[in-house]
Amino acid sequence: PTAEAIYRDDPRVEVRSAGLSVSARRHVTEKLLLWADLVLVMEPSHKRRIHEAFPEIAPDLKIEVLDIPDDYTFMHPELMQLLRDGIEPFLP
Repeated sequence: PTAEAIYRDDPRVEVRSAGLSVSARRHVTEKLLLWADLVLVMEPSHKRRIHEAFPEIAPDLKIEVLDIPDDYTFMHPELMQLLRDGIEPFLP
C-alpha cells in the first residue's frame, strides 16, 4: 500500500497494490497479476508464494524482488525511501 500511495499520481506508471496475507485489504489475484507488466515484491518469499499460488501463470510473470523487509508500517519514512530507491530503476 505504501508503494501504491507513493506512485499513485505518477504519470509514468499505473499501480495497484495487493497482499498475500489473510489480513491484506486487497489480495493478489490471477486477474491482477495478468494485468501487470511488472510485479514488484518486497521479499524473496513473496515471489515464491506467488509462484506457488499461481503455478500456471507464474512462468510468464515478470516479478522483481526489492529485498526490503516486510516489517514496516504504512508510510514509514524509511520504507518510503527504500521503496523509491528500489523502484526508480524500473521506471522510464
